[in-house]
Amino acid sequence: MPGGRLTQQERQQIALGLADGLAYAEIARRLDRPTSTITREVMRNGGPAAYRADLAHRATERRAHRRRQAAPRGMELPAQAHGRDPEAVREFEETFTPVLMASGMPKMMSRVMACLTLTDSGSLTASELVQRLQVSPASVSKAIAFLDSQGFIRRERDERRRERYVVDDDIWYQSMMASVRSTAQIVETARQGVGVLGPDTPAATRLENVARFLDFVSESLARAAEQARDVLHAKTGTPS
Repeated sequence: MPGGRLTQQERQQIALGLADGLAYAEIARRLDRPTSTITREVMRNGGPAAYRADLAHRATERRAHRRRQAAPRGMELPAQAHGRDPEAVREFEETFTPVLMASGMPKMMSRVMACLTLTDSGSLTASELVQRLQVSPASVSKAIAFLDSQGFIRRERDERRRERYVVDDDIWYQSMMASVRSTAQIVETARQGVGVLGPDTPAATRLENVARFLDFVSESLARAAEQARDVLHAKTGTPS
């Protein structure tokens, strides 16, 4: 199985495969590459609908150039705990970030979320995020404000009174419940609109159908989140 970076010709084959509606696994098989390599390549460069071979190739060259500029000659990537391969960790972070972006999270927010999630402590300060991501403090501050508003992180103070941003096992549950509350507001507003538009009118019927659909989905999601949290917490608390 070939290793190393994707060539421009391989990227053209990926673009042709996507245009033909092929699955990532099939494109990977034809190129004799891991499926994860194809998935990462596509998601990092606009997703299946927007992927362009020439743009993807130039973007990869620019990223490599920026990394060379950021690290002086002879400087290696920082050592990783537990014997991890630093390059593999960096590559995975670049894979995880576009996956978060594809879910609707903006780019900088996705980078911060990925960085926090892949940190063993699950906790970093603003200055640590700036250093790790090589971005401005303002960019980190904006990303943190967004993630906090969506329930993806929580804030706490350490022993030096520095504010730390934390991702823990309960964060995804809290974020899911924040989404449920947001959906409930849509349902309530839609049903107010039914009264304004008048019962039995086409627009009111449409709004009522929207409200019923979202109400059902949000209730199901809330129940599933509660059940999942109970199961996961029970497993975590069970001695091995």
